[in-house]
Amino acid sequence: MDFLTLAKERFSVRSFQSKPVEQEKIDLILKAAQLAPTAVNYQPQMIYLLKSEEALDKISALAPTYEAPMVFLICADENRTWKSKMEPGYSTGEMDATIVTTHMMLEAWELGIGSVWVRLFDSRKVANAFNLQENIKPICLLPIGYAAENCVPYAPWHNVYRPIEDFTITL
Repeated sequence: MDFLTLAKERFSVRSFQSKPVEQEKIDLILKAAQLAPTAVNYQPQMIYLLKSEEALDKISALAPTYEAPMVFLICADENRTWKSKMEPGYSTGEMDATIVTTHMMLEAWELGIGSVWVRLFDSRKVANAFNLQENIKPICLLPIGYAAENCVPYAPWHNVYRPIEDFTITL
Protein backbone atom coordinates (compact mmCIF):
# COMPACT_ATOMS: atom_id res chain seq x y z
CA MET A 1 0.00 0.00 0.00
CA ASP A 2 1.38 3.44 -0.82
CA PHE A 3 1.99 5.84 2.07
CA LEU A 4 -0.88 8.27 1.44
CA THR A 5 -3.37 5.40 1.20
CA LEU A 6 -1.98 3.95 4.43
CA ALA A 7 -2.22 7.34 6.16
CA LYS A 8 -5.78 7.87 4.95
CA GLU A 9 -7.07 4.40 5.85
CA ARG A 10 -5.53 4.14 9.32
CA PHE A 11 -7.76 5.01 12.26
CA SER A 12 -7.56 4.71 16.03
CA VAL A 13 -8.82 1.30 17.11
CA ARG A 14 -10.66 1.34 20.43
CA SER A 15 -12.01 -2.21 20.36
CA PHE A 16 -9.68 -5.19 20.12
CA GLN A 17 -9.86 -8.94 19.76
CA SER A 18 -8.19 -10.88 22.57
CA LYS A 19 -5.91 -12.60 20.01
CA PRO A 20 -2.26 -11.84 20.81
CA VAL A 21 -0.03 -10.08 18.29
CA GLU A 22 2.60 -12.39 16.82
CA GLN A 23 6.21 -11.75 17.88
CA GLU A 24 7.29 -11.33 14.24
CA LYS A 25 4.88 -8.40 13.90
CA ILE A 26 5.96 -6.90 17.21
CA ASP A 27 9.56 -7.11 15.97
CA LEU A 28 8.64 -5.22 12.77
CA ILE A 29 6.82 -2.53 14.74
CA LEU A 30 9.91 -2.14 16.92
CA LYS A 31 12.08 -1.97 13.79
CA ALA A 32 9.94 0.99 12.65
CA ALA A 33 10.64 2.60 16.05
CA GLN A 34 14.36 2.02 15.57
CA LEU A 35 14.34 3.59 12.09
CA ALA A 36 12.29 6.65 13.07
CA PRO A 37 14.11 9.97 12.77
CA THR A 38 15.08 11.69 16.01
CA ALA A 39 16.96 14.91 16.70
CA VAL A 40 20.65 14.41 15.85
CA ASN A 41 19.75 10.69 15.69
CA TYR A 42 20.19 10.48 19.48
CA GLN A 43 17.36 7.90 19.61
CA PRO A 44 16.15 8.72 23.15
CA GLN A 45 13.14 6.42 22.97
CA MET A 46 12.67 3.81 25.67
CA ILE A 47 9.80 1.45 24.95
CA TYR A 48 8.25 -0.89 27.48
CA LEU A 49 6.26 -3.84 26.13
CA LEU A 50 3.36 -4.39 28.50
CA LYS A 51 2.17 -7.92 27.78
CA SER A 52 1.80 -9.73 31.10
CA GLU A 53 -1.54 -9.78 32.87
CA GLU A 54 0.06 -7.92 35.78
CA ALA A 55 1.50 -5.15 33.57
CA LEU A 56 -1.76 -4.79 31.61
CA ASP A 57 -3.81 -4.60 34.81
CA LYS A 58 -1.44 -2.00 36.20
CA ILE A 59 -1.58 0.27 33.14
CA SER A 60 -5.34 -0.23 32.66
CA ALA A 61 -5.88 1.11 36.18
CA LEU A 62 -4.08 4.32 35.17
CA ALA A 63 -5.20 4.92 31.57
CA PRO A 64 -7.65 3.70 28.96
CA THR A 65 -6.17 0.74 27.07
CA TYR A 66 -9.39 -0.55 25.49
CA GLU A 67 -8.62 -4.12 26.57
CA ALA A 68 -5.82 -4.35 24.02
CA PRO A 69 -3.79 -7.57 24.33
CA MET A 70 -0.59 -5.50 24.43
CA VAL A 71 0.41 -1.92 25.21
CA PHE A 72 3.60 -0.12 24.30
CA LEU A 73 4.62 2.44 26.91
CA ILE A 74 6.71 4.92 24.95
CA CYS A 75 9.07 7.04 26.99
CA ALA A 76 11.90 9.50 26.44
CA ASP A 77 15.24 9.01 28.15
CA GLU A 78 16.11 12.60 29.04
CA ASN A 79 19.79 11.59 29.38
CA ARG A 80 19.82 10.86 25.63
CA THR A 81 17.77 13.77 24.25
CA TRP A 82 19.13 16.67 22.25
CA LYS A 83 19.00 19.88 24.27
CA SER A 84 19.01 23.35 22.77
CA LYS A 85 21.83 25.72 23.65
CA MET A 86 19.80 28.62 22.23
CA GLU A 87 16.72 27.87 24.33
CA PRO A 88 17.67 26.60 27.79
CA GLY A 89 15.35 23.90 29.10
CA TYR A 90 14.23 22.77 25.64
CA SER A 91 14.59 19.04 25.08
CA THR A 92 13.47 17.00 22.07
CA GLY A 93 12.39 13.99 24.14
CA GLU A 94 8.65 14.39 23.66
CA MET A 95 9.01 15.27 19.98
CA ASP A 96 11.30 12.32 19.30
CA ALA A 97 9.07 9.85 21.15
CA THR A 98 6.10 11.20 19.20
CA ILE A 99 7.83 10.62 15.87
CA VAL A 100 8.77 7.10 17.00
CA THR A 101 5.18 6.38 18.02
CA THR A 102 3.85 7.61 14.68
CA HIS A 103 6.18 5.25 12.83
CA MET A 104 5.08 2.39 15.08
CA MET A 105 1.36 2.92 14.50
CA LEU A 106 1.77 3.22 10.75
CA GLU A 107 3.84 0.04 10.59
CA ALA A 108 1.29 -1.71 12.78
CA TRP A 109 -1.51 -0.73 10.40
CA GLU A 110 0.49 -1.95 7.42
CA LEU A 111 0.72 -5.31 9.23
CA GLY A 112 -3.03 -5.45 9.91
CA ILE A 113 -2.64 -4.43 13.55
CA GLY A 114 -4.77 -1.68 15.06
CA SER A 115 -3.56 0.86 17.59
CA VAL A 116 -4.69 3.93 19.44
CA TRP A 117 -2.56 6.79 20.73
CA VAL A 118 -3.27 7.39 24.43
CA ARG A 119 -2.10 10.32 26.53
CA LEU A 120 -4.92 10.37 29.07
CA PHE A 121 -2.80 9.52 32.13
CA ASP A 122 -0.71 11.08 34.88
CA SER A 123 2.88 10.42 33.82
CA ARG A 124 4.09 10.54 37.43
CA LYS A 125 1.70 7.73 38.41
CA VAL A 126 2.78 5.64 35.41
CA ALA A 127 6.45 6.23 36.24
CA ASN A 128 5.84 5.17 39.84
CA ALA A 129 3.78 2.11 38.87
CA PHE A 130 6.56 0.78 36.65
CA ASN A 131 9.46 1.98 38.79
CA LEU A 132 10.91 4.10 36.01
CA GLN A 133 14.16 5.92 36.64
CA GLU A 134 13.85 9.69 37.03
CA ASN A 135 15.34 10.34 33.58
CA ILE A 136 12.73 8.11 31.85
CA LYS A 137 9.67 10.22 31.03
CA PRO A 138 6.43 8.51 29.94
CA ILE A 139 5.18 10.22 26.78
CA CYS A 140 2.30 8.09 25.52
CA LEU A 141 0.77 4.64 25.37
CA LEU A 142 0.14 2.67 22.20
CA PRO A 143 -2.35 -0.15 22.85
CA ILE A 144 -2.17 -2.56 19.91
CA GLY A 145 -3.96 -5.64 18.65
CA TYR A 146 -6.28 -6.98 16.03
CA ALA A 147 -9.33 -4.76 15.63
CA ALA A 148 -12.61 -6.23 16.80
CA GLU A 149 -15.11 -7.09 14.09
CA ASN A 150 -17.16 -4.12 12.93
CA CYS A 151 -14.59 -1.69 14.41
CA VAL A 152 -14.88 1.70 12.71
CA PRO A 153 -13.40 5.14 13.35
CA TYR A 154 -14.73 6.74 16.52
CA ALA A 155 -15.27 10.17 15.02
CA PRO A 156 -17.86 10.43 12.23
CA TRP A 157 -15.70 13.17 10.69
CA HIS A 158 -12.66 10.86 10.49
CA ASN A 159 -12.34 11.30 6.71
CA VAL A 160 -13.03 15.05 6.67
CA TYR A 161 -9.93 17.10 5.97
CA ARG A 162 -9.23 20.81 6.00
CA PRO A 163 -8.22 22.18 2.61
CA ILE A 164 -4.43 22.42 2.30
CA GLU A 165 -4.79 26.15 1.66
CA ASP A 166 -6.44 26.43 5.08
CA PHE A 167 -3.27 25.39 6.95
CA THR A 168 -0.45 26.60 4.72
CA ILE A 169 1.04 30.03 4.18
CA THR A 170 3.44 30.78 1.37
CA LEU A 171 5.87 33.60 2.12
